[in-house]
Amino acid sequence: MGNSVGLDVTNRFVLDFARSYARILDFGCGAGRVVAAGRAAGLDIWGADVFYGGSQAREEAERSGLLGSFIREMQNGRIPFEDATFDLVVNNQVMEHVEDLDAALGEIHRVLKPGGAALSIFPSRDVFREGHIGIPLAHWFRKGSRARFYYAWALRSLGLGTWKEQAPTARQWAMDKLQWLDAYTRYRSRSEIVRAFGRCFQSEPRELDYIRYRLRDRPGRAPIAALLRLPAAAAAARALFRKLAFLVIVSRKAER
Repeated sequence: MGNSVGLDVTNRFVLDFARSYARILDFGCGAGRVVAAGRAAGLDIWGADVFYGGSQAREEAERSGLLGSFIREMQNGRIPFEDATFDLVVNNQVMEHVEDLDAALGEIHRVLKPGGAALSIFPSRDVFREGHIGIPLAHWFRKGSRARFYYAWALRSLGLGTWKEQAPTARQWAMDKLQWLDAYTRYRSRSEIVRAFGRCFQSEPRELDYIRYRLRDRPGRAPIAALLRLPAAAAAARALFRKLAFLVIVSRKAER
């Protein structure tokens, strides 16, 4: 999609997936980059977000001019659109920030038209790398544990970890980032996620679609995608991807 230049590969995947749907909502849209790129490409796409305190997304959405027009702010967990408004709801790296997954999925179900779809991309608890701060397994420890703090501090001292805002010392960095994780993330097991989605939707895993898309996005790697036609290769790729990256789930609302 030509107007998605500047977006990362996952957001390009989201937009390309959305092209066949009439009206689209980006749930947890943040600053609205996907909304802006989609509308520039001619999609009827809207955004909604709670704009939690752990990011600067609200300010960015205001500066873009999208907030209050094509992006609406959520209050009390409610998506500010009428029932059965959208043909597709997408969410990318959002559900690990949601406190009440059942409530969020219930709202997505409400605003979808009968037969509508949802594309959800987010990590489960068993992923190896904690993607927000870049410290492997940081989300496997009990929240607030001293073992986790010393572990994160040690790895940061060795140069691991990612974050835009830097702290003056590795110790302070570990304190700040772990506090952020505790405040703004909630990782769930795959079985818990499957049960929650099953209460609202019929869902299927689509990690292989994303893997193929990503391979084709890189020059010279498209032939590797052909290997995924082999059942053993596909199963191994899906299992490894879920450990290294995230889940990709496509859900359908019943026709009636």
